[in-house]
Amino acid sequence: MTRLWTMAALVGVMVFSAGNALAHHGWRWTTGDNIELTGIIRTVQLGNPHGVLTVDAEGEMWTVEVGQPWRNERAGLKDGDLAEGVEVRIVGEPSADMTKRLMKAEKIYLGDKEYLLYPDRD
Repeated sequence: MTRLWTMAALVGVMVFSAGNALAHHGWRWTTGDNIELTGIIRTVQLGNPHGVLTVDAEGEMWTVEVGQPWRNERAGLKDGDLAEGVEVRIVGEPSADMTKRLMKAEKIYLGDKEYLLYPDRD
């Protein structure tokens, strides 16, 4: 009987964790409206489930979720494009809690070049 309760508790934890992960990695945590952010990339972590940049925008540090590796590549980004010290302009949806300074990028601009991570979103 103890084994059955242990297994049920483990399944409950897994379901709860998966729900939290899915809620974050979708779009429901965003405002649904776009903002534009311009700044200097301070840190870069690219990979799955998505890349993350820290962008210094006039002294405010923002965390910006970029695409998965395949999405970034499909948009035309190459290794080294998103690097520390690079100036970037990002259009995307911020967190509904603006105090978090967190956004999900839809478009990235490096100079005049546009990279559409989510071409079907506006």
